[in-house]
Amino acid sequence: MDAEDVPGAVGTGFDTPGPGEDAPDRPQRPARRRPNRWKVLFVGLFVAGVLGTATWVLLGSRLLVVRRIDVTGERLVSREEVLAAARVHLGEPLARLDTGVVRDRVEAVQAVETARVERRWPTTVRIVVRERTPIVVAQHDNRYLQIDRFGVTVVASAARPRGLPVLDVANPTQSDPALRSGLSVVRALPSWLGRQVVGVDVPSTEAVSLRLADGVTVVWGAAERGPEKLRLLHGLLDRSPRGVRTIDVSSPEVVTTR
Repeated sequence: MDAEDVPGAVGTGFDTPGPGEDAPDRPQRPARRRPNRWKVLFVGLFVAGVLGTATWVLLGSRLLVVRRIDVTGERLVSREEVLAAARVHLGEPLARLDTGVVRDRVEAVQAVETARVERRWPTTVRIVVRERTPIVVAQHDNRYLQIDRFGVTVVASAARPRGLPVLDVANPTQSDPALRSGLSVVRALPSWLGRQVVGVDVPSTEAVSLRLADGVTVVWGAAERGPEKLRLLHGLLDRSPRGVRTIDVSSPEVVTTR
């Protein structure tokens, strides 16, 4: 009697092969493809060839080398002086050029405040120079020293340059406190006053005086409290009666004129 015919019997859901019957075929897994060794080798050689060619083009060939050097921004220094300091050689591979080292060399030139060095592919190096700007001139040992806002002597000449106020200080060197005090005052002057100043006398750090083009002397005193002194001076220069030769704003609480 079959299981289906027996009440309550549960079938297995699978047909059991009888004697002499073959078992049904099981589904087989697809065989894994083995990578083609020749293909892997070919791809590896191709990549290595591309990298090698690129390296040769950048570093070893004559295709991407320095053929031209552009210098811009130079006025006080000459192009030849910048090139001599930069030491960039024609024919040097552009990829090997250390722009930071070249920048530091150019900035070592006394008249240069900052420099920027750029690669311009495929064959050009560009050097952009920002020179120091003199704001005063000081006389020392029969020479006129043009000095920038940091106290650095930019240019020394036998003739006095025009357009710069004369700084009268005993020791016109960057380390001198009196020089730094005078420069601090000059840097803080607005254009309406700065263009009137023809001389700056600094016998000490606490005694800065400004000589104006119309003959008036402004006793500034120490470099501190500049905004207060400027506000007072602006009103006094407009309202002072004729004949006033000295305006003392060294102590903003007590302003005197004479």
